[in-house]
Amino acid sequence: MDYSLTQDLLGNWSQVLHTLIVGTLSYFGVIIWLRISGKRTLSKWNSFDFVVTVALGSILASAILSSTTPFSQAMLGIGLLVIFQFLLTWLSVRTKAIQQLIKAEPTLLVFKGSFLDDALKSQRVAKGEVLAALRMQGHSCVEEIGAVILETNGNFSVIKELDLSTATAMRDVKGFREQDVAVRPVNNTGEQIISI
Repeated sequence: MDYSLTQDLLGNWSQVLHTLIVGTLSYFGVIIWLRISGKRTLSKWNSFDFVVTVALGSILASAILSSTTPFSQAMLGIGLLVIFQFLLTWLSVRTKAIQQLIKAEPTLLVFKGSFLDDALKSQRVAKGEVLAALRMQGHSCVEEIGAVILETNGNFSVIKELDLSTATAMRDVKGFREQDVAVRPVNNTGEQIISI
């Protein structure tokens, strides 16, 4: 058996030189692509953004570590992802159907101190995860929380004080409208007061 510790630790010098040259070029190539495409390319607003970010890292790693992936092919792959990300986000801003296709809705999980069990089940979120999010944001009492929202990127937003009359940022939150209507005051004829 022919084993070489030096070979395992250092490889051959042509591979090391490839990593040095292609790694450096790829690093600057990615920076150029990201500067061209803008900040939105690496944002993590939804799962699609996350997939693009992981794919960019995978292509960069292949270019740096694999001598079978030429620099030009790696830059083409990164460029394609950046262009597709740009086109899809550009279209989603202008077309509601595209936006609904690639972007999930934020979901209300806690409303006025009470867990919304159906929403927790449908989003596959355990109460313990919500409690951890509350603690991480410095809150110790669920009953004092106005709302907890599972955002499209998987993060939790915690709103301590929720004023239904001014909660305009809650318009697109799945489940908020139903909860909002359920707690609206009634007028002297017994009808709920609803402002749209």
